Amino acid sequence: MPLKLSLKPGERFVLNGAVVQNGDRRSVLVLQNKASVLREKDIMQPDEVNSPARRIYFPVMMMYLDESSAAKFHDEFTLRVSEFMSATRNPDAMADCVAASRHVLAREYYKALMTARKLIEYEEQRLGHVASGVQQGRGAD
Repeated sequence: MPLKLSLKPGERFVLNGAVVQNGDRRSVLVLQNKASVLREKDIMQPDEVNSPARRIYFPVMMMYLDESSAAKFHDEFTLRVSEFMSATRNPDAMADCVAASRHVLAREYYKALMTARKLIEYEEQRLGHVASGVQQGRGAD
């Protein structure tokens, strides 16, 4: 099934490891086959990895962007999700941790990434602040 990307002027995204930037007008790209695509708003920089949920998101993002190197990020993911589960009692957050782990084990890295994003949102709600980087309200397309 094709993937349709509607891009804003100047919007960047990663496509199979290459950073691509849209021109000065809105445009639509249709990807006809499977590819690793991540919009700029979903990309987390190493200096933004500043909370437990973000420590889960980052290695999943790296597995998704570079599946051939996924094994080197797997242990970090496992450690961080275990730490998170030890620190929370919220059943929804626990279920998201389990779901993310299942997705990672199935090599469904994009699904794991979107589940890890829910953990960031949960953490931000619980801590009463919004950290920089990947956020719900930055506009979903």
